[in-house]
Amino acid sequence: MKTTIPPEEVAAFLDARHDDPFHSLGMRRLGDQLVVRVFRPDAASVKVLNLEAPTQIFDAIKIHADGIFEAILPAGLQEFSYVLRFTNHQGNTWEERDPYSFGRVLGETDVHLYAEGNHWDIYNKFGAHLTRVDGVPGTAFCVWAPNAKRVSVVGDFNNWDGRIHAMRKLLGSGIWEIFIPGVAEGTHYKFEIKGGNDCLFLKSDPFAFFSQHGKETASIVYDLDRFQWSDAAWMKQRASQAWHKQPVSIYEVHLGSWQRALEEDNRPLSYLELSERLIPYCLEMGFTHLELMPVAEFPFDGSWGYQVAGYFAPTSRFGNPDEFRHFIDRCHQAGIGVILDWVPAHFPKDAHGLGLFDGTHLYEHADPRQGEHRDWRTYIFNYGRNEVRNFLIANALFWFDRYHIDGLRVDAVASMLYLDYSRESGQWIPNCYGGRENLEAIAFLKRFNEVSYERFPGIMTIAEESTAWPGVTRPTYLGGLGFGFKWNMGWMHDFLGYMSLDPIYRSHHQGNITFSLLYAFHEHFILVLSHDEVVHGKGALLRKMPGDTWQKFANLRMFYGLMWAHPGKKLLFQGGEFGQWDEWQHNQSLDWHLTQLPLHAGLRRLVQHLNHLYKTYPAFYEWDDTHEGFEWIDFHDTDNSVVAFLRKSAAGQTIIFVMNATPVVRNGYRIGVPRQGYYREILNTDAEVYGGSNIGNYGGIPSEPVAWQGREHSLQVELPPLGIVGFLFEETGK
Repeated sequence: MKTTIPPEEVAAFLDARHDDPFHSLGMRRLGDQLVVRVFRPDAASVKVLNLEAPTQIFDAIKIHADGIFEAILPAGLQEFSYVLRFTNHQGNTWEERDPYSFGRVLGETDVHLYAEGNHWDIYNKFGAHLTRVDGVPGTAFCVWAPNAKRVSVVGDFNNWDGRIHAMRKLLGSGIWEIFIPGVAEGTHYKFEIKGGNDCLFLKSDPFAFFSQHGKETASIVYDLDRFQWSDAAWMKQRASQAWHKQPVSIYEVHLGSWQRALEEDNRPLSYLELSERLIPYCLEMGFTHLELMPVAEFPFDGSWGYQVAGYFAPTSRFGNPDEFRHFIDRCHQAGIGVILDWVPAHFPKDAHGLGLFDGTHLYEHADPRQGEHRDWRTYIFNYGRNEVRNFLIANALFWFDRYHIDGLRVDAVASMLYLDYSRESGQWIPNCYGGRENLEAIAFLKRFNEVSYERFPGIMTIAEESTAWPGVTRPTYLGGLGFGFKWNMGWMHDFLGYMSLDPIYRSHHQGNITFSLLYAFHEHFILVLSHDEVVHGKGALLRKMPGDTWQKFANLRMFYGLMWAHPGKKLLFQGGEFGQWDEWQHNQSLDWHLTQLPLHAGLRRLVQHLNHLYKTYPAFYEWDDTHEGFEWIDFHDTDNSVVAFLRKSAAGQTIIFVMNATPVVRNGYRIGVPRQGYYREILNTDAEVYGGSNIGNYGGIPSEPVAWQGREHSLQVELPPLGIVGFLFEETGK
């Protein structure tokens, strides 16, 4: 049968290894004739309809039994727009525009910027984008798979047949693209990739905006340009914020377990339901920010979101992307910032994910000594590869840009910084200087912070970094990593260790609560009591406290009081505010019935009041990052387990804090104070309203001209058992 297609091209199509179907398919001129070539294995016959002359219909001849058709058109015709009419073997007929009649999707600038690792808004090009080409609606697909022999888009629009919509490979870039007319929002799709070893891989789209979760892992075409934001006032105000000088009290939440619909088979709440319940609660409790454990799509519930498969898609467990944006929009309208956990340290090995994406180690290192985390059984990103670095930085910017996120808390930074993280000798490869520092990861983190703050002033980046790495929050131009804040893991470890001791032994461990002040101003710290402290057999915070039930609550109230008084921003995990007894479970609701019990209700009321005090008085937060804002009054009284210190603001506001870590009441305990005047009691964790014994100081104490602890004036204070009291200095007579 006469054909103009070279035999080698026919063989390439039939073997599903053609890397440039646009070179052969579609309409093209051969001499003075036009030919239209079509490869559709699902078709029994094909006709070509001239859209510019509707009466002209041309039959395509089937030149191969497996679905290669060719229509050789009459001489003299000029190129025209056309539609293909297909009839399948069951006699069903339908019409489609030919995807091989359209030009390129990406421009050369996009290709070069991505290859250089500097295309920061690549998410507007890669993935699946609803668009119109020459007035024709459809979806443009683009993916990076440099070592693939062939890449196709498969989905419910082509019966998941990888032969039908093979993509064009852009020379020298490893980027594949195609515009498919008629593919609409809601379409399920994946990329079918033929690797160098001829193995087929069915991969979710790394840039998908919406995805299935769990066992169903298809990507879903979604329009991100439709949503109308109502947070302009928040965004304008945020752009000028210097968070180091502002109150930051964060409520860490796992959306799947904060509350669940117990009456409906224990299902998790949706983004819309959380908008109606979580936001008012956060507002009532006085938190300034919500920090959400990872919401980017992940397959396994038990990973809590830390094994991400869809970096650009909020999980569909709770709703669609616009519903998540509605949640963020409502947060901003209520004056609450939103921080997301972000996981650039590792990714899972699920077959549909990034691992071995085109049959090679594309996103990860090939050598397991560099490319695998033994602890988590996950892959490690290859931070030295331009395209991988671009993927991650663009992903961070995507959440700031398209979701108005206010901050990213970067998970497991320590595992990124050290090549020997959780590895024995011989299990890691030193850097080019023989050291254990991961130079490529360090460069990536610096660049991530630089670009994030440059493009989105007023946001915050937060490092979960548990070592003594210097300069985590120092600007990059001064040699630091450039983060806005760092989790203070040392404070958490020392204070939890101290609080878990029977009070009789605390006198021997007072250094646990004073050591943190030796380094408190070396970084911009956030004091954290996160989810990590209430899982894996560690027990809930309340259970860590010694003593009987009353003492456990008193200890925890004292702990929170000291935490809010200590320099550093605050973070508390869900359930900690009312004294959850049981360890956190990702698939169960918090025990909200406990809030009806007096001691639990009192603890929750204390956290609410602490947040109110914290936001009201600048001495709590304004000088968190400098010695000028903190001064010890006395930390030597180990016999009584008492410490006293003061916090100051830039305008001279002064608050005195005194903590008694024993169950013994200290009557008439004298402490030195900096000035003569009246000291109003604004905090007492032993107050009856919090569930305490109500031993206090009748609203305040005037100073006495009695020299004490190197100061000319002093107070005689009633120190409640297992409590902390705070006094705001006021001028005499006020």
